[in-house]
Amino acid sequence: MFHVKRTLEEFDVIVVGGGHAGVEAALAAARLRKKTALVTLSLKSIARMSCNPSIGGLAKGHLVRELDALGGEMGRAIDQTGIQFKMLNRSKGRAVWSPRAQADKRRYADYMQQTLLKTDNLHIIEGEGSRLIFSHASVRGVFLKDGRKIHGKSVILTNGTFLNGLIHIGPVQIASGRYGELPSTGLSDQLKAEGFVVKRLKTGTPCRVTHRSIDFSRMSPQHGDPDPEPFSYSTTSFYPKDIPCYLTHTQEQTHDILRSALHRSPLYAGDIRGTGPRYCPSIEDKIVRFHEKTAHQLFLEPEWEGSEQWYINGFSSSLPIDIQFKALRTVPGLEKAEFIKPGYAIEYDYFPSYQLRHSLETKDVSGLFFAGQINGTSGYEEAAVQGFMAAVNACRLLDGLDPVIFSRSDAYIGVLIDDLITKETDEPYRMFTSLAEYRLILRADNADHRLYPAAEKIGIQTPRLIERFRRSVHEKTRIKHLFKTTSCPKDSPLGLSHTRTERYDRLIKKHILLRECLPAVHREIFPEVQFHSLDQAFIETLYEGYIHRQEQMVEKMKLLEEKQIPEHFNYDMVKSLSNEGREKLKRFRPETLGQAGRIRGVSPSDIQILLIYLT
Repeated sequence: MFHVKRTLEEFDVIVVGGGHAGVEAALAAARLRKKTALVTLSLKSIARMSCNPSIGGLAKGHLVRELDALGGEMGRAIDQTGIQFKMLNRSKGRAVWSPRAQADKRRYADYMQQTLLKTDNLHIIEGEGSRLIFSHASVRGVFLKDGRKIHGKSVILTNGTFLNGLIHIGPVQIASGRYGELPSTGLSDQLKAEGFVVKRLKTGTPCRVTHRSIDFSRMSPQHGDPDPEPFSYSTTSFYPKDIPCYLTHTQEQTHDILRSALHRSPLYAGDIRGTGPRYCPSIEDKIVRFHEKTAHQLFLEPEWEGSEQWYINGFSSSLPIDIQFKALRTVPGLEKAEFIKPGYAIEYDYFPSYQLRHSLETKDVSGLFFAGQINGTSGYEEAAVQGFMAAVNACRLLDGLDPVIFSRSDAYIGVLIDDLITKETDEPYRMFTSLAEYRLILRADNADHRLYPAAEKIGIQTPRLIERFRRSVHEKTRIKHLFKTTSCPKDSPLGLSHTRTERYDRLIKKHILLRECLPAVHREIFPEVQFHSLDQAFIETLYEGYIHRQEQMVEKMKLLEEKQIPEHFNYDMVKSLSNEGREKLKRFRPETLGQAGRIRGVSPSDIQILLIYLT
């Protein structure tokens, strides 16, 4: 059961940091029956949504579905606490459909805290981890700033933006890990002294304004789906709220005010040294980079049900408060805006993740794992899956088992971690569907079909759900066979517009039998199967040729992925390698030829030369 520890003993797994990576890591380790400690600065800040009050989105929704299939908690949490659900990209192909939900951020954090309270083997310790305990290139525990010592067999660092965090608001600089919360100091300096490479990144967040000061009549309401889908495969009887968000736009006057104050921006004055996210720039960065645009979208989002505090999505800024305030009041509907909290930028330390193995264990210190923004990523979802995988592999290391590692064709989790390990992160990394080569295989809707064998291997997911996943795969296979061998009469009760008897698979590929017809197909032809199985059979039939091509590409790549490179391979003896290729290979130390080929600066000829040396 839950304890706030006053006396400290030895643990199997110590998780440092109570954000989204830390929560999933602590729950996973405890559910794998390991004695687990979660070290957090404050119990009340566990699972706090410090930025956008939402879960999912483009590619991020894929990650949450995969995490849920494996036994993680984020999908269940948002299903219980979401206030609007929407499937993004419905007008495009199924590969890029992505679920997203607005969260009641208070209820979300409370849900996660209560879940931790009820989890066996889990102990929560309030304190700041300031130094690690090492012994012979292995981690042995954590020193807290107040002098307490926690002994542990493995440690997972999930410190988020707290490592030497520094907030910027115009010329004002505040040492902080999050607005109103102290940073974490000491760990970065110690690890740097141990030989780790430490760099700086920057991210930001918009201002929050009062509900009473917003004129919603001048904005466009944005509702969720009328038939929303849950994130979690375990969720039943899903009838969530649909609390609208609102859309408005900046004006030329807004841009003029922002442009006139660029010299006061720490981003342009040189006060911020860390690199910010290219995909989610501050409003002052937008008007410079996209100077031809006369307006930018702003989404107003409630931070919880009945919230007096609203989040201005798209208006991230580190400009002085007076400029933020003046510019925001030129936006339709925000002419009388009242600030609760200004926007700000935050710089923090991170560890370039080529220093990690694919298990997320550090290459140079046994038992030490990194997860979340400490690895240079951005986003709750990216952090959560890293925390989960780090904990799974920490537990497997203790049990003498091989780590669970997903390939790029297995899961978006595999794409995320492989990108971190093989590509230099010089800006906060965010998951996009465009980063996945096999995205037609890695759809958000088939995470259970793809990952149930891995879930069974890991041992956190319930046997009942794993059996349901397995049954659904069998049902899908049977339905696909019937689609190819059974004809639909022209007078079918399905109400299709075909003029002659024709096989179901051909009607699907001719776009005569559409997804909208599936409820009738379910009712009339396959009433005994799960609707999800029918939907999967329909998708795989519709995209059969494209899926087959991607599966052939996967098979070709397996040859390189299976070719191991010895851990201490001497690249200096391979004289034919390019200078850049040799330097990058020595830095990244890839585990396979496939990984080596994805490192920027390693050419195809370098891979061919290596292949000769390794065969």
